[in-house]
Amino acid sequence: MVPDLTSEFLAQPEGVRRPDRRRVVDAAGVKLSVAEWGDEQAPALLLAHGGFDFAETLNRFAPMLADGGYRVVSWDQRGHGESAWAHLYSWEADIRDAASVLATLPDEPLPFIGHSKGGSMVMHLANVAPHRVSALVNLDGLPSGNNMPDVSELERTRMQRDEMDRWLAHRRTLSDKQRRPGTVQELAERRGRMNPRLSTEWLQYLVQVGARQEADGWRWKLDPTMRMGGFGPWRPEWSMLRLPGLGVPMLGVMGLEIEVMGWGSRPSDVEPYLPPGAQFEGLEGVGHFVHIEQPRLVADLILEFLS
Repeated sequence: MVPDLTSEFLAQPEGVRRPDRRRVVDAAGVKLSVAEWGDEQAPALLLAHGGFDFAETLNRFAPMLADGGYRVVSWDQRGHGESAWAHLYSWEADIRDAASVLATLPDEPLPFIGHSKGGSMVMHLANVAPHRVSALVNLDGLPSGNNMPDVSELERTRMQRDEMDRWLAHRRTLSDKQRRPGTVQELAERRGRMNPRLSTEWLQYLVQVGARQEADGWRWKLDPTMRMGGFGPWRPEWSMLRLPGLGVPMLGVMGLEIEVMGWGSRPSDVEPYLPPGAQFEGLEGVGHFVHIEQPRLVADLILEFLS
């Protein structure tokens, strides 16, 4: 069971609930920390967090889905949260990790849900394992196709090689780097520069479930060698190519307020790529973290869609 740390929090936002269970999945030698909310016998639902996030950023949103009758299963992606760090990171490795978690769930189709990077990941996972997905929900994980080059497969391969070269050059400069320590308030303020629409109370709560207290202060539980997003050698826009081929019911939710950590996409960028019959919701006055700003609204949209 997850230890009860409630008394240690400076402030605990209303409605948060830590995972009901934690377990470890071995993904080809990388230990992944898996979090679950809800009845273990309920229908499973796979939920992927975004880049530089971790499973416990879902501590208010996931319980709403669990209370709707689901066993909500998420995991800290490699290099994030309680999961192991790796020597290198790549998009393909993240997809293999997701498949490893999926393989531990009942062998039947189930819903895939993902936010931001996680939204793009579950689109790829649906292509990798189409027999395992019953429906797909993408929460502001639809990168704009505006910058996506229309090039031949050969040229795309060369571009991917260039991305790999830049990633390796970045990695070589960071072999002994550590994340800068600070107080709970300082880490919350740093994250607030990237998440300006989230409350101080919520940001301080995230520090206490997503950072580790050491002798010189708190440090985020994130591998410092990862670049923003943690994608490895991958261009997020390429995910849009997967969208038209989805063969299951799909719900896309987009926050229409532009944020630093968002994609900058607009509905007009996404709609031409939506598969037939897809449902799309643009939320006015909501930023990139749709499931944190408006958890009840987004949870209800999902539960109605899945019903």
